Amino acid sequence: MANEMEQGRIPMRTLRGGERIPCLGLGTFGSDKYGPEEIAEAVYGAVKYGYRLIDCASVYQNEDRIGTVLKRLFAEKAVERKELFITSKVWNDMHGDGKVLEACEKSLADLGLDYLDLYFVHWPFPNYHAPGCSGDSRNPDSRPFSTEEFMGVWRQCEELVDRGLVRCIGMSNMTIPKLEAVLPLCRIAPAALEMELHPAFQQQELFDYAVKHDILPIGYCPIGSPSRPDRDRTAEDVADGELPGVAAAAQAHGVHPALICLKWAVQRGQVPIPFSVREAQYQANLKCVTEDPLTEEEMEAISLEDRNCRLIKGQVFLWKGAGGWEDLWDPEGVIVQ
Repeated sequence: MANEMEQGRIPMRTLRGGERIPCLGLGTFGSDKYGPEEIAEAVYGAVKYGYRLIDCASVYQNEDRIGTVLKRLFAEKAVERKELFITSKVWNDMHGDGKVLEACEKSLADLGLDYLDLYFVHWPFPNYHAPGCSGDSRNPDSRPFSTEEFMGVWRQCEELVDRGLVRCIGMSNMTIPKLEAVLPLCRIAPAALEMELHPAFQQQELFDYAVKHDILPIGYCPIGSPSRPDRDRTAEDVADGELPGVAAAAQAHGVHPALICLKWAVQRGQVPIPFSVREAQYQANLKCVTEDPLTEEEMEAISLEDRNCRLIKGQVFLWKGAGGWEDLWDPEGVIVQ
């Protein structure tokens, strides 16, 4: 199957500048439930199977292990570096002057790479929390979004492109007001926007805004993140697989509802990055986008299932004086500085 995947069965997207990115990748956030070794072995098996997009981040605390398996894959000639599309992200505590270069060089060293295909600003502010901390945790140094502060980070990302350390740069967890504030100031425009996207949370307005500005939406939590940490769960959360449009399509196609979510995502035009350490699951995830597409009627039915159900609310990043987690996402009355 891997050979078939390598021969072009996986659809590709084209980023601004002409770079090509697979339409589906493997996420590597272990949700506090899976260790670095398990995740690295999943990367090894996934690449052997045919995955070519691997979404990494320094805060996931596993890039060094992933680097070990990449070295193994290269040594075995299972894949060449130029065939892979590897992303990483600068974490919130590395936004200061000179820190972005330091963070990027650390990720490159851990991954054993000379360059990254795409490097994201993970969150649009320097509000830090320790990995795995309680959902009630707050850092007294947290503060609202600042255009000036963000552009200081973005300028450093632009320098990474100039140095040849990264080929593209992207933003993550942004909103339309934030994008409107920063896009006119960018010397190098973002090639991609990583954002939460799944049938119960479609962010249509933000999705359309990104596409209009030639920014590719990359969707995390594409199947509703059933393994997300307890700190990111609330009683109001919706299970995507139980949405009537998703469930009906799953029955019609004879597949798990998770695969319907991925088919929907790819056919909609975003790049989903589902996470799984189980071989049968990550193989099924990739294979599903190469066969048996959803009908126009099924796509329409799922488009009507949006529940505005944000799962990753980001409450650990709130600042003193903030209201609820909604303040992170620019509700009416919150001014972007």
